[in-house]
Amino acid sequence: MLASASPHWIQLARRSQLPPPGHWRQWLLIGGRGSGKTRAGAEWVRAMAAGAPPIAARPHGRIALIAETLGDAREVMIAGESGIVAASVEGRPVYEVSRRRLVFPNGAIAQVFSSEDPDALRGYQFDAAWGDEFAKWVHGEACFDNLQFGLRLGVRPRALFTTTPRPIPLLKQLMADAGTASTHMRTAENAANLAPGFLAAMEARYGGSRLGRQELEGLMLEAREDALFDVAAIDAARVRVAPELRRVVVAVDPPATATTRSDACGIIAAGHAADGTIYVLADASRRGAKPHQWAGAAVALFERLEADRIVAEVNQGGDMVEAVIRACAPSVPFRAVRASRGKWLRAEPVAALYEQGRVRHAGRFPELEDEMADFGPDGLSGGRSPDRLDALVWAVTALTGPVRDPRVRGL
Repeated sequence: MLASASPHWIQLARRSQLPPPGHWRQWLLIGGRGSGKTRAGAEWVRAMAAGAPPIAARPHGRIALIAETLGDAREVMIAGESGIVAASVEGRPVYEVSRRRLVFPNGAIAQVFSSEDPDALRGYQFDAAWGDEFAKWVHGEACFDNLQFGLRLGVRPRALFTTTPRPIPLLKQLMADAGTASTHMRTAENAANLAPGFLAAMEARYGGSRLGRQELEGLMLEAREDALFDVAAIDAARVRVAPELRRVVVAVDPPATATTRSDACGIIAAGHAADGTIYVLADASRRGAKPHQWAGAAVALFERLEADRIVAEVNQGGDMVEAVIRACAPSVPFRAVRASRGKWLRAEPVAALYEQGRVRHAGRFPELEDEMADFGPDGLSGGRSPDRLDALVWAVTALTGPVRDPRVRGL
C-alpha cells in the first residue's frame, strides 16, 4: 500500500490548504502566485490515492489530472518542485510517459489530460480529479463538461480545481455552484516557503496594481466599468500562435528616467496578416532599464521576430531615442513618432479595432492586459503610467497607417 504522508502534511499545511468540511462535489482553491496551491493539490491527490484520513476515507483508484497543456501537467503537477512526485517522500509513484499516467505503488492511477483536447476525457471514468490553473484552460467549458460526465465512480466522486483567479464566465459559474466549496489564499500567507525578498520585490513592482491584486492577493477582479478595452473580448479572441504575417513592427515607449520605481519602457511587437487582422506578438517591456538596456531589448525582439521596423515615441527623449537604438543596431529601420494628443484619444481608435475583432493577442500578456483592463478616462488607477499600453497603441497605429476611428462612417 502507498505510504501516506497525510499526518505530516496535516501538521505542515495551513488550514486553507486542507479540504473544507462538508459534502461538496468540487473544491475550488483560489490563490495568488506562490501561495501553495500546487502543494495543496499534490498532497490532496496523494491522500486520495492512498485513502489517507482525514482527507480520504478510502483509496481512490482512478484520478484525472488536468492542466492547460500536457507539458504543464507533467512539469508542474507531477514533476514540479511542489508536485506529486516531490511530495511523495515514501512510495513514490511512477510516471509512464507513453501512456500519460502516474501509477502509485498501491495500483491507483492518475491519468493526465490537456485542456487543449477535451475530447480525450471521453470514455474514462474517475472517482477523483485535480484540475490545475482552471481559469487558463484553453477549451475550459468542454473540458469541464467532459470531466463532469466522467466523475462517476465510487460513493462520492470529488474534484479539486486550483487556480489564480481571472474573471471568466466558467470560473464564476463554478463559484456559484451549490456543490462548490471555495477557499482563498494570498501569496503572503506562504512567505516562509518563498525566496527571501520575493514578496518585497513583488510589492514594490506590482503593489496597488490590478495585476498585483489578482496575482498576489488572489482576488478576482472585474474590469473597470469605464475601461476603454474589453478584456473579456480580448480573452475570447485570443490565439496561441499567429498565422503568417505580412509585416511586423516593434513599438517602443521610452521612460523619462531609469530607476526601479520609474515608469517602464514599453516594448510591444505586433504584426498584421493577409486578411488585415493585427496580432499582438510579444511584450518585452523593461522596468528600471537604462537607455542602452531597453534599446538592446527592443533590437533583440526586432531581430528575433525578423520585424520590419522599430517605431518609437520621441516626446521624452527626442533624438536620443533613435541614437541609443542605432548604437545597438546602426542599420535598423527606424521611425520616430510624436504624441500630439492625450493617451485616451490616441487609444480610442485602437480600442475600436479591438471591438471589431481586428486585433487579437497571440499568447497571454498579463501585465499589458492588466493595463488595458484598468485604463479609463483618468488613466490607470493609482496614477501609474500605461507604458505597455502606449507601446501597443503605437504598434497598432504603425500597422494601420494613420488610425482613423472605424466607427465613424466615411473614413
